[in-house]
Amino acid sequence: MKEKNLLAELAAYLFSHSDNETGRTPSERELAEHFGVSRGQIREALAILEAMRIVERRAKSGMYIDTKQASVEAMALFARAGLPLDPIQIYETVELRKIHEIKAAELACSRATEENFERLREILKASEERIAAGEGLAKEDREFHLEIVRATKNSVFHNVCSVYYMMGEQRLPIYFNDPERSVRSHAEHIQIYEALLRRDGNLAQALMSAHLQGAESYWKGLIEGHGEEPQSPTLERA
Repeated sequence: MKEKNLLAELAAYLFSHSDNETGRTPSERELAEHFGVSRGQIREALAILEAMRIVERRAKSGMYIDTKQASVEAMALFARAGLPLDPIQIYETVELRKIHEIKAAELACSRATEENFERLREILKASEERIAAGEGLAKEDREFHLEIVRATKNSVFHNVCSVYYMMGEQRLPIYFNDPERSVRSHAEHIQIYEALLRRDGNLAQALMSAHLQGAESYWKGLIEGHGEEPQSPTLERA
């Protein structure tokens, strides 16, 4: 079993098979038997989950699951494993994403190459075709925003922002189910692209901020009960 698959499946298994009252996880031996791998592999995987603050090792007691302290990377792992995410955590992540992507728009204005602009044009063209076909822009939206981050030429920046989109992988298609939202988002993408092309950092930041306000308002509406409710319960343990 590949390490990434083991991590995601192990996280899901721990969440559903840990003690409901204490959060204590099954033993390394039990986990190794369940997944058909060595205890060494389980130990390594648990060490990674511990670094992500998904589990906590307590001396002479064992491992305990604690999703409340989970890192952003851990929440992305939960999403990949099909575990439900707390809407409040996602909203807070959307706030953080907004801060990062506004800065990315500014940096991209001075660092983007023709290769980046060509890729953005391709994405915008694909978006037009999607809209014409009556389809949502979940894939193109992700690609557009991450291409702008890629244009900053900062690989760590890109890796961090990629995590945000992993977390929203299940939700983005639902967000873009509304055809008007796809049309509006595409029009705003064009404006951002044109600001980048003009190397106007102030305008690009302002447009990106206004654009991301839509996603922020969407999640705020869900939390306050004014929007569409999530289809799954949160990560809060009963």
